[in-house]
Amino acid sequence: MLGSVHDADDALQETLVRAWRGFAGLRKDASARSWLYAIATNVCLTELARRRTRFLPHDFGPPAEAAVAPGMPAAESVWLEPYPDQALGIPDGRATPEATYERREALELAFIAALQHLGGNQRAVLLLREVLGFSAQETAALLSTSVASVNSALQRARATVAARVPERSQQRTLRALGDRALSELVDRYVSAWERCDVEAFAEMLAEDASFAMPPLTTWYTRRDAVIAWARDYSLNGAWQWRTVRTQANGQPALAFYTWDDAAAAYLPFALNVLTVRDGLVADVTAFIVRSSDDPRPDAYIRFPDQPMQRDRLAGAFGRFGVPDRLT
Repeated sequence: MLGSVHDADDALQETLVRAWRGFAGLRKDASARSWLYAIATNVCLTELARRRTRFLPHDFGPPAEAAVAPGMPAAESVWLEPYPDQALGIPDGRATPEATYERREALELAFIAALQHLGGNQRAVLLLREVLGFSAQETAALLSTSVASVNSALQRARATVAARVPERSQQRTLRALGDRALSELVDRYVSAWERCDVEAFAEMLAEDASFAMPPLTTWYTRRDAVIAWARDYSLNGAWQWRTVRTQANGQPALAFYTWDDAAAAYLPFALNVLTVRDGLVADVTAFIVRSSDDPRPDAYIRFPDQPMQRDRLAGAFGRFGVPDRLT
């Protein structure tokens, strides 16, 4: 609902407080599950009404030209946050037999990003019906509205999301690719970056690949533009990289570390979430954990020199259980 693990934690705490205070009002014949989801949904709707919509850079503005350097960041609160699905024990399989989306499909970056284009009510209806498997009648009761209103909101929400997500989910793509082929692809990706090998990186990119780096608004699309950016900046040989594998949003992810002379160690830089298609890397979203307080545009040409942003570090590294440094 909120596109942020941090915001979701706050909403969960508020939900539990409200449930504790209102427990005496739970009827003996009522479903505790429905009652709790009603509270949680209302908490989220309240939060959505007072907070900014969260996006990925793809939805924030047009792509940059290949020759354009990474630019200034946008306000911290506008970005989606990566979700540590393995760390929180999200199971495979459907939430209920009636659900349309599998649990992991409902965590994918493309799906979460598409949800942000829905109003709060449509977002709630889609998740309650298609992810959690509540019936139209149950959803109407949860939201204190009519079945007709629920069905109408669901129809509009489905159309908006379908226009923004790939026809084939990452879960279906990864299953078709297979664990071995995926592991080999990630191995090649890691090797290319740790060797700063632009040509090897280029070989594994889809023609319409994109690379985004929140909190920077700058993002690149089409293979040639991504390669040009990599050659001029991140893979120009000035930065030394190491990685640790993890899993985010039901997708392969890599915690990236860059060498720091003062610390004599590799320190966290970004969590890269990979989207795969046809055995190639189609999209990369690199959630950078370095500070974006420096107002000078050229500060982001040497982004690894910037200090760590503690909130982003906790969200993109601490929650994933990866090391805080590599030696």
